[in-house]
Amino acid sequence: MKKLFNGRFSTLYSVLSLYVFLSFIIRILLMIWSLKDLEFNLLYILKAFFTGFVFDFTIGCLFLSLYTIYVLALPKRWVGSVFDKCFTYFYLTLIFIIIYFSLLAEIPFWDEFGVRFNFIAVDYLIYTYEVIENINQSYPLPLIGAVLVGLIILTFVSFKKLNVFKKTFSDKSSFRTRFLYAFPVLAIAVVLGLSMKNKIADFSNNSVVNELGKNGAFSFVAAFISNELDYETFYPKLPEKEAYSIVKKNLLQENQKYTTSKYDDISRFTLGNQEQKPNIILIAIESFSADFLTEFGNKDHITPNYDKLSKESVFFTNLYATGTRTVRGMEALTLSVPPTPGNSIVRRPDNENLFSVSSIVQSKDYHPYFIYGGDGYFDNMNTFFGGQGFDIVDRDRGNPLPDNIKTQRFSITDQEVSFENAWGICDEDLYKQSIKYADKSTKDNKPFFQFVMTTSNHKPYTFPAGKIDLPQGDRNAAVKYTDYALGKFIEAAKSKPWFKNTVFVIVADHCASSAGKWEINIHNHHIPAIIYNLPHQQERIDRLISQIDLMPTLFGYLGWSYNTSLYGKDINQTKQGDERAFLGNYRTLGMLKGNVFTQIDDRKAVKQFSVSSDRSLSEMKTKNGTDISQTISYYQTASVRFKNGKMKAK
Repeated sequence: MKKLFNGRFSTLYSVLSLYVFLSFIIRILLMIWSLKDLEFNLLYILKAFFTGFVFDFTIGCLFLSLYTIYVLALPKRWVGSVFDKCFTYFYLTLIFIIIYFSLLAEIPFWDEFGVRFNFIAVDYLIYTYEVIENINQSYPLPLIGAVLVGLIILTFVSFKKLNVFKKTFSDKSSFRTRFLYAFPVLAIAVVLGLSMKNKIADFSNNSVVNELGKNGAFSFVAAFISNELDYETFYPKLPEKEAYSIVKKNLLQENQKYTTSKYDDISRFTLGNQEQKPNIILIAIESFSADFLTEFGNKDHITPNYDKLSKESVFFTNLYATGTRTVRGMEALTLSVPPTPGNSIVRRPDNENLFSVSSIVQSKDYHPYFIYGGDGYFDNMNTFFGGQGFDIVDRDRGNPLPDNIKTQRFSITDQEVSFENAWGICDEDLYKQSIKYADKSTKDNKPFFQFVMTTSNHKPYTFPAGKIDLPQGDRNAAVKYTDYALGKFIEAAKSKPWFKNTVFVIVADHCASSAGKWEINIHNHHIPAIIYNLPHQQERIDRLISQIDLMPTLFGYLGWSYNTSLYGKDINQTKQGDERAFLGNYRTLGMLKGNVFTQIDDRKAVKQFSVSSDRSLSEMKTKNGTDISQTISYYQTASVRFKNGKMKAK
């Protein structure tokens, strides 16, 4: 072992040892960070640290594989030359930048998401403007840069004092000797690098334990490769006809009938009564957990306007978001579909002209708008909404729509912006856009449907000064400002002639946090929703409802007759006991029904949990086969229908 650090490979093995040690320290820090969610099972924790060590060592070898080949192949006469030193210092500088940046970045990522790098981190590479601006506005970049440079310099100085470089540049051992030192590194990099899968670390029901057993850099690469998962390859399945038979039985409302006898056609006719056609403004509030509301126990009084509106509306108290990202909320509210594995359909190719909520409102002669305060290029939003027939209103920073998307795009000008951060204009400015285009549609004598996506309740939590009594940069402050802007919007809308004939659907896209003990934390999917200004008395709905059911429920209140291929159901036309909610992340999918949560994943594993009153989980020994079949049927058919084009509007 001593010879490893006393020859030509001393630098290589010193860097490898340093990386493994620092990864171990990070693992300790993350464990301490999440002690409240950690399952204290000594065997599992030891297994997580051992698995993590293997991942760390593998990634370290991959980082150093090119340098290993260089040290192996460089002729003896060039050892210690200017070229040798320049190449070594340059390569190590790059490696240290990657190592220190990735390790430091894991801390805020874990703080926000409770996991190692995943597909969200991959997305951040694509949308550089928003991400770089967000980092710049959320963290002290000069200090971070100084710490990064300081760590690199300190490492070089330490290596020099320990004579690591001296040994590297003086040893002129034979190729055979060098090969003996190089082979283990290259073999591990190739064999383990290609064969190891992130799912090896998923051996417990505790999310923290599983994530501790992973390596951030390895998880990043794994997410990049598996950003989209094929359901039929990775997930439990039923025979196709059986899956459709189960899902069609469960989709049918009391006021619906199927329009064809084809086993794989879920098209249904919905019979309404006394149809009304008010304008519709759907507001998706960024990261708006139910926990922020007084109704659900919050003592900080940060949502007075939403609290007041909920008492004057149809208020859904037991509604669950399908996912933990904005694109999942958009998918649920527009496509009314369970969260299929991999990326949200919003971000997938060939997602235009799908049967959606837009298909239904356009059949009623509505003009649909998507109104967003940033550039809708982010997360593929403009392409998705434009592909469903929405006109786009956004900041338009020069990212054009694809040629095949035929829609109008209206830019929010600088003169219309009073405040803006990395993600977009403040909510007050955004709501002014909503009013502007509501006025326009009214002038054109056209009923309108607006999908308004807010951004103020998002890190860096900045907003116009002097609006509320809490400081910038704080989550509670951002929530209170978001609520303040909503209150101002409703008051402004009341002064408009179109207000009396306009219904407002106000719902969160997802919760503020997704971290917790389990792969899917039910509590962190609980969101509020209201339907305000209906020609209908105030009502409180405590029945379980999925985010995908919200718009079909609205259509029920409006008495609409329409054809649908949506997976969502009108809660008021759903039999008692048939309520269910769909929750997922990019790999794990689940269905909540009653007090049973059924979970499936990309290892074809099926688990069921009993859900307590505080939404904590305990795994069930005896499984409910009916719930399992129903869960699989929903996700299997939804995934296959998108893949084979059956979600397309006819």
